[in-house]
Amino acid sequence: MSGHVLVINAGSSSLKYSLVDAKTGEAAATGLVERIGEEQSHHVHHGPSGSYDDEQAVADHEAALEAAVQAFETHGPALGDVDIVAVGHRVVHGGDRFAAPALVDDELIAAVTELVPLAPLHNPANLEGIEVARRLLPDLPHVAVFDTAFHQTLPPYAYTYAVPTAWQEEYGIRRYGFHGTSHSFVSGQAAALLGRSVEDVNLIVLHLGNGCSATAVRGGRSVDTSMGLTPLEGLVMGTRSGDLDPAIHGLLARVAGRSAEETDRALNSESGLKGLTGVNDFREVSRRRAAGDERAQLAFDVYCYRLKKYIGAYYAVLGTVDAIVFTAGVGQHSAEVRAAAVSGLEGLGIHLDPARNADPTDNIASTDDSPVAVLVIPTNEEWEIARQALDVVGG
Repeated sequence: MSGHVLVINAGSSSLKYSLVDAKTGEAAATGLVERIGEEQSHHVHHGPSGSYDDEQAVADHEAALEAAVQAFETHGPALGDVDIVAVGHRVVHGGDRFAAPALVDDELIAAVTELVPLAPLHNPANLEGIEVARRLLPDLPHVAVFDTAFHQTLPPYAYTYAVPTAWQEEYGIRRYGFHGTSHSFVSGQAAALLGRSVEDVNLIVLHLGNGCSATAVRGGRSVDTSMGLTPLEGLVMGTRSGDLDPAIHGLLARVAGRSAEETDRALNSESGLKGLTGVNDFREVSRRRAAGDERAQLAFDVYCYRLKKYIGAYYAVLGTVDAIVFTAGVGQHSAEVRAAAVSGLEGLGIHLDPARNADPTDNIASTDDSPVAVLVIPTNEEWEIARQALDVVGG
């Protein structure tokens, strides 16, 4: 079977979509509806005849998807003229129930609904996108692709927290990990770049965007990852703190009267680079650092130091490493982050080539004789979702 997959990523106030050839990864069209439910929404559609940009009220996700379908009809390609074999949906949290993509049915909807307490900001929006798409596109199979699924290969000693057993049994408290579609895609691309099968390589993959995560990948399987029960744990991110002492919640409750909800919101939305500098855009942090801003310099140092710690930790987990792989916005575009993250790690066999690292067209940033390659690989989560959806429906 060959054909296209309509990939849908529904957020709380946005709907991102892409019509992807699951075999080649080529996107026939992409689009984004933002500020859903506000007085003035924004819809952009990129198709074969160019880009369409519109500002008008979009009441809800159903209206957003209707607008997307209309944009396909008006600006191309018309969905009826394309061999669409499935609709692939990004779902953030699959808990320990979903280790692979799955065909959407009422049972899956019920299971994902039960997992809402683990991802209260994401799963409800994902579910709404699925329900709307099933109503508007009832004749196509719908497939859920889970961010957490790739990490279901973690061994128990890697996903288990040292907390009362009852917490895990009753509340599902354990490490789940996220960005799984990105880590899966990039692992395959890295193996291909090395000229080897994914089953034959050990990788440390660093997904560095507004959200950041590190994953130790042994033979194509995730064996440890930095994000945990939620996407808050691990690396320093745009607005998330990453690793910290869990006693901070209790301290702030005692000395500042802050509720758990207030502290949780601050750690997710007001911390990370934003907490350290006031901005969450790494490009702005870099501009301020270059201008001599001390807070920006400190934020950069904290960010890269945390990266280096995880590289070292996952090197120990894997025993041998074939490549360090940088991906996503910061990972792909910031040569200074890559250089700082691996600086001083020559004893581990990691030798960066400064000229290659500075060349945005070169996927290899290490020297030819470096025992551990340093790779720069663009991620493509939409293509990965399309491929996984195609596998489910028999491609």
